[in-house]
Amino acid sequence: MSENPHKAGFVSIVGKPNVGKSTLMNALVGEKLSIITSKAQTTRHRIMGILNGEDFQIVYSDTPGIIKPQYALHESMMSFVRTSLEDADIILFVTDIYEQHDEDDVIKRLQHAEVPILLLINKIDQATEEEVNEKVAYWQEKMNPTEIHPISALHNFGVEQLFARLLALLPEHPAFYPKDELTDKPERFFVSEIIREKILLNYKKEIPYSCEVVVEEFKEEEDIIRIRAEISVERKSQKGIVIGHKGEALKKVGTQARLDMEQFFQKKIFLDLYVRVNENWRTDQKLLRRFGYSE
Repeated sequence: MSENPHKAGFVSIVGKPNVGKSTLMNALVGEKLSIITSKAQTTRHRIMGILNGEDFQIVYSDTPGIIKPQYALHESMMSFVRTSLEDADIILFVTDIYEQHDEDDVIKRLQHAEVPILLLINKIDQATEEEVNEKVAYWQEKMNPTEIHPISALHNFGVEQLFARLLALLPEHPAFYPKDELTDKPERFFVSEIIREKILLNYKKEIPYSCEVVVEEFKEEEDIIRIRAEISVERKSQKGIVIGHKGEALKKVGTQARLDMEQFFQKKIFLDLYVRVNENWRTDQKLLRRFGYSE
């Protein structure tokens, strides 16, 4: 047994869309829990990734990118951010090398934080040393965070050093979750996220943002998992686009999602996808509750 005191705490990862928050959490946890695409607003929920050691437990929260809400959906996404800041023991504020000094809405939320704030400048593999130093100086003056860490989450640069600092700053506390847990989310959640990732990758413009995925059936048998999932869209015209000519587009999404699920669950998957029109679901509180966005 370790003689060190046990440490445990909540680490919230916040920032604007597309700065690399999900890539960072996946790197820190060592598992692909958050979906990653080049499109903004990929993360819609607060997703916890739990990293366990003999004498520590870090509960990371990947949160939606901070935006000015335009729909009830966005309001719900921002409430996940607020909650994660309220119970954080450490805040990781992620910016990137391309940040355009328009982070005031994020900074406003962090002004009253009474816990350490580690400011991370991500994607430094795409910048010169001079550019990185300029960003460090800018943020030191602008915000004066507890610490500043230049990193590249994608290439794992600076992630180990960051982890060491988190471990040092964590409070002494017993574990919050059983030590064999990896996340607070159920299996159905990851099924819907995998499907949603494939929608984000395969469709353009408004389509991915108008789609939501609900797992209607998840039956695990000895050698196969049978899954039935519904893709909700807002308009009839979108349903046609998602299905595609002779069902080809939907079939492609289903094939890609099934392969990822087989890797995730280490089991054969049978996936049945269908598309339903739920008009204006992004503003419908009843539907948002059904999709897991409201209490």
